[in-house]
Amino acid sequence: MADKILVVLEQRDSQLKKISFEVAKAGSDIAKSTGSEVQAVIVGNEVADLNKIGNYGVKKVTVLKNSELVDYSPSAYSKAVADFANEVGANVLFFGNTALGKDLAPRVAVKLDAGIAMDCVELNNTDGNIVATRPIYAGKALIDVQINSDKKVFTLRPNVFNPGDPSTEDAEIVEKNIDSPDLSTKVIETKKAEGKLDVAEASIIVSGGRGMKEADNFKLVEELADVLGAAVGASRAVVDAGWRPHAEQVGQTGKTVSPNLYVALGISGAIQHLAGMRSSKYIVAINKDPDAPIFQVADYGITGDVFEVVPALIEELKK
Repeated sequence: MADKILVVLEQRDSQLKKISFEVAKAGSDIAKSTGSEVQAVIVGNEVADLNKIGNYGVKKVTVLKNSELVDYSPSAYSKAVADFANEVGANVLFFGNTALGKDLAPRVAVKLDAGIAMDCVELNNTDGNIVATRPIYAGKALIDVQINSDKKVFTLRPNVFNPGDPSTEDAEIVEKNIDSPDLSTKVIETKKAEGKLDVAEASIIVSGGRGMKEADNFKLVEELADVLGAAVGASRAVVDAGWRPHAEQVGQTGKTVSPNLYVALGISGAIQHLAGMRSSKYIVAINKDPDAPIFQVADYGITGDVFEVVPALIEELKK
């Protein structure tokens, strides 16, 4: 019997997040290769532009709707998604491996008694079964995983599954009201850095480490990021020192990123940091220590003082 695939979309402030299109396309592609049915679900209220999901292969989106569900509630969202999965008979669920997805997917998996594979970077059809590839040992190796339980949950790493060029097909939108959501836990307030890109979704990231010496010197990181249209990232040491907010931390205890370009300024490359960014398509490192571990994973490296190299680089880029 073919699988029934359910793609779980994300919204913030009633706007679809970029990861939704990536997960929709990945779910649609694996459905085609396995001969499965696919549809999408999203929890929220008045979510804008949901029909655009149809451009990425998913032709039906159900909105689990309630005015109290605009902000994330672990208890309400997990119950709503699990109940809906049971209602439609979905036995494969795809989530984004975002901050929300990493919290929500395991909760849903428990409710469904499903096996789960987190942070997948590739999906393949092997004899009608979904085989997921995911990193292990802090990103030093990859492992292929096949879930043997009746129900299966996968979370997909952002910026890895390319949604490609959209088509012009709209999805059917179905609204389903949730009368009394379980709000035993909920997000009270979300603070967002205005005008700043999220490192988890950015295609270019410029990160700084202890080599920047002090918080004021991060103006150099920000200036290079502005020129490149990039997000600003930071190492754990920088965040622990209070130079930058935790939202910018890249690494094992921060955010895992997969941008097209990752520029590391004054970052030595501790294994915890490499675990969060080594899957970047291109890595550029600038560090005065020629033996810094970051150079082992960098595609391009400059051995030099960031305070000499970066201003010259900014000047050339502005030209």
